[in-house]
Amino acid sequence: MPRLSLYLLLLLPMNGMADGRVPAWLLRLPDSTPTVFVAETSTSTFHRFDVVDGALTGTRRDYMSIGKGGTGKERAGDRRTPLGIYFVTEQLQTARMHEKYGATAFPLDYPNARDRQLGRTGDGIWVHGVDRNGGARPELDTDGCIALPNEQLLELEDSFRPNVTPVLIGKEIAWTDAATRDEIGASLESAVLRWASALEQGDMVEYLNAYDDTFEHRGLNRDEWSALRLQTVGERAIAAVALSELLLLADPAEDGLYLSRFRLVITEEDGREVNAMRRLYWRRTEGGAFRIVAADSG
Repeated sequence: MPRLSLYLLLLLPMNGMADGRVPAWLLRLPDSTPTVFVAETSTSTFHRFDVVDGALTGTRRDYMSIGKGGTGKERAGDRRTPLGIYFVTEQLQTARMHEKYGATAFPLDYPNARDRQLGRTGDGIWVHGVDRNGGARPELDTDGCIALPNEQLLELEDSFRPNVTPVLIGKEIAWTDAATRDEIGASLESAVLRWASALEQGDMVEYLNAYDDTFEHRGLNRDEWSALRLQTVGERAIAAVALSELLLLADPAEDGLYLSRFRLVITEEDGREVNAMRRLYWRRTEGGAFRIVAADSG
């Protein structure tokens, strides 16, 4: 993108935010996740959203390049950028790496649980800089990664928190009104809390009923996985289940798919605790109910 166009992009108002609309994909950000990035591939724009004074605010937009093959990654080597919800896993020092990675790099956790369930392969999807001597970068220019100008990426560096910061990759940001977003977020939160309550009460019928017939986990179908859970979770003496840091997002590529990510603390009757981050992928049915189709940790 020419330098003047990039400058004008940064000056333009955030579409949707000025007229009261909000990003439909960002349902709830907890205090532990104050920043989320959205890569909008149709406009080659890397958006930053922050919670400012309790309100979600678009604070920055930068030009980006994506994969030479476009979007919708399905297999290793297709040079496509994946579409979905991902999280930064670490920061890499690129001084001794290939020049194409630029000033720094942040790997993403592609393939996620939903990608694996759908048979998608490949890895090594990063948000990284560009070759300092590479000149202008076209919109389709990487092997599947997202590449930002070095100066802009370094200005964003402190906002990329490993295992915390989400990066949503979608073709075009969906906008909605706050009331619609809040209604969906409240319904999804209620589904998550019912799931946690059933676990705490040892109600395995209600607990397992939250899982969709298509649910799979680590090679097990729903029936196989349910039988395993009855032998493990169903026989544990659970005293309390606490849920915090609840993050709720709508998938930017698959309509009706949502992610809940939260910290789950299970206290057993002997006082032992299990403390872990969990992810549940939910599908919303035509009747408005939410059912779990995939799950992961971290």
